[in-house]
Amino acid sequence: MRDFTEHSGNPPPAGPLDRLLRRFARPSYHLFVLLVLVIAAWPALARYPALGVTLSAAFFVFGFSLLLIVPFYNRVLPTRAKPFKGGYYTIHAAPWLLHNALFYLVRYTFLPYITLTPAGIWFLRAMGMRIGRHAFVNTELISDPCLIHLGDDVVLGGSVRIFAHYGGGGNLVIAPVVIHDRATIGIAATVMGDVIVGPGAVVLPHSAVLPGSRIGPGETWGGVPARPIPKEEMERLRAETR
Repeated sequence: MRDFTEHSGNPPPAGPLDRLLRRFARPSYHLFVLLVLVIAAWPALARYPALGVTLSAAFFVFGFSLLLIVPFYNRVLPTRAKPFKGGYYTIHAAPWLLHNALFYLVRYTFLPYITLTPAGIWFLRAMGMRIGRHAFVNTELISDPCLIHLGDDVVLGGSVRIFAHYGGGGNLVIAPVVIHDRATIGIAATVMGDVIVGPGAVVLPHSAVLPGSRIGPGETWGGVPARPIPKEEMERLRAETR
């Protein structure tokens, strides 16, 4: 049985259609997203064409308007959140609070519908999130996007939670999250503020990476709280699951 946990390149093209999809990867992806949206709206469009088109158009006009308006206000208002430790109710925390308040207007309304689309990546970048080439972001459960840095080929699995802040002892701590090239954050994992994930590292699904964690290059961490898992232990777990 092939071990899909090991890194490998693409297999050879399966045929002419596969070669065409690889040659025009971006247009193919956009076309696929459009096709999925049409299929999702088809029952309403087929039975109530006028009403379906009107409601669908209104929803998307509303959503895409938010994608433009919110980054604009985020740019012109004092939303430049910086690393900070202190009380919640201080002037230093105001930019962080305003930045997230604007971001949540989209996160809780329209972002879940465009998470895996180019529009979703564009919006995150417009809000200040640094995202490398070919990064795969399969979650909208993000806070503090202006303090999050994703390298090239990073993978964020479904329902991953990333936020660049935490609280305790009456203090608010705002600290960046940096995830370097080719790192993978497994499904439903949580990454808190002041965390650095090294190149090629892996955080296993449903793990909780605590503030201050430093995950080295190529390391695998897992558990609650997340801890380094030696290579021998990972090999044993892989053998047991097979």
